[in-house]
Amino acid sequence: MHAFALGLVAGLAVAMPLGPIGVLLLRESLLSGRRRAVAAALGVATVDTVYAVAAVLVGAQVALLVSSAATVIRVVSGAALLVVGVVGLVGWWRTRDVEPVLEERAAGSAYLRFVAYTALNPATLLIFATVATGAVAELGDGRPSFAVGAAFVAGVTTASAGWQVVLVVLGGLAGARLGPRLRAWVSPIGSALVVGLAAWVLVG
Repeated sequence: MHAFALGLVAGLAVAMPLGPIGVLLLRESLLSGRRRAVAAALGVATVDTVYAVAAVLVGAQVALLVSSAATVIRVVSGAALLVVGVVGLVGWWRTRDVEPVLEERAAGSAYLRFVAYTALNPATLLIFATVATGAVAELGDGRPSFAVGAAFVAGVTTASAGWQVVLVVLGGLAGARLGPRLRAWVSPIGSALVVGLAAWVLVG
């Protein structure tokens, strides 16, 4: 398998399961408009790319570090997600009598927020490091290792950005068709799902 294809597979393996980040992206796309949601999706893809680069450069060391601190990482990321979910629920409760509207806002804050959310999940880094340490090293085929690593990173970036953008575009299309009553429930349901997933992460 070519390194680019390997990166695609690794990127999709991380991106496709609908975890807390996927739920938050869907909530963003349903409530905040396409531009802001696409920026959020690219924030996720940016961190995946950075993790893929780190995995290629220092994969073995990263895998060892993440594995040795697995419990601490799980507690910190689970607690952070729990805070995000609870804050979302509190915000919904305080504004529950206000009719929600689909609005396009500045995209920069969404991008930065989802960079932070995604960075809280270094399990992604462990997956990429595991793949990069073993398989990528065997795909040199006489070419410089830089080319193989770059192809792997490009595959991860393509898969992550492509999947996240498709997810939020579909969510945005659905959000545009929701009536006010249904849209009013998007935020609390999404936040409750994040709380549940955070609890699952904490329990391990």
